[in-house]
Amino acid sequence: MPGILLPSPFPYPASKQSFMQAKDYRDLFTLAAIWGSSFLFMRLSVGEFGPLALSEVRVGLSALFLLTVAGIRGRLAVWIQNAVPICGSGIFAAGLPFLCFNYAVQTVPTSLIAVLNAITPVFGALIARIWLKERLTGSRVLGLFLGFVGIIVLVGGGFSGIASGMELGILACLTASMCYAFAACFTTRYLKGLDPIAVAAGSVTGAAIFLMPFAIIAWPDAPISSGSWAAAITLAIVCTGLAYIIFYRLVDRVGASRSITVTFLVPLFGILWGTLLLDEALTLRMGIGTAIVLLGTLLATGFIRAGRSRAAT
Repeated sequence: MPGILLPSPFPYPASKQSFMQAKDYRDLFTLAAIWGSSFLFMRLSVGEFGPLALSEVRVGLSALFLLTVAGIRGRLAVWIQNAVPICGSGIFAAGLPFLCFNYAVQTVPTSLIAVLNAITPVFGALIARIWLKERLTGSRVLGLFLGFVGIIVLVGGGFSGIASGMELGILACLTASMCYAFAACFTTRYLKGLDPIAVAAGSVTGAAIFLMPFAIIAWPDAPISSGSWAAAITLAIVCTGLAYIIFYRLVDRVGASRSITVTFLVPLFGILWGTLLLDEALTLRMGIGTAIVLLGTLLATGFIRAGRSRAAT
């Protein structure tokens, strides 16, 4: 859709302040803790729902929640005026990645999923270079390399051992990360300046519409327990609806480049919740791989620089 210009009745600048205040760091860590726990709630509910049904419940309930918030705040008009691009972005920002992660949690440890999710900015740097023509510095290239090295360290011999049963789950995680990266670039290209609550509400609504027919077909025959429903509702309202509001509020205050650093913190909370609540093993290889992935991601996004290279503007 090159050349499309979208109306912007709510012109939000990329960043309203030059530094992060205490409340911004509060939101950043709160958001990381919420998103880090999302893999736990996926694991607790996907067994009874299945990946498709759980994905629809998550985006459907969060859509109802966010549309209510948007209506109360008077932001529905923004979504209606830009319904096609906003809803389209939701397929890649929520629909497909949620489905991929719901599939992955059936076989892949929560902590590993959280770390693979942290590769999103690396994919984002590649897509932005090809599509948005953003400059890749030496630091960002080094970050891309380290990011993939970190993945190899994390999965170890997983790809050579068919019996492990994790290969497709890992591939689903990487697909979800690429979807998130594409959605971020799409938002930058076509949705910049639109009200964040309207974009959040419209995105999950578009994802819900996209997944609905597949979820109806795949809806489980057996009754779903109250525990699984509680986990799914928490996933929808807290980990999606509330989290989207916090994230877009943070973007509005400090800009996307600072807000996306939440991705660096999510794996730490994912590992924490997986270790404390699911009794998942914390290995030395996982620790080393985590460090490499996070370092690569920080370099690839320009958050830190190697030598005297400068981050892309």
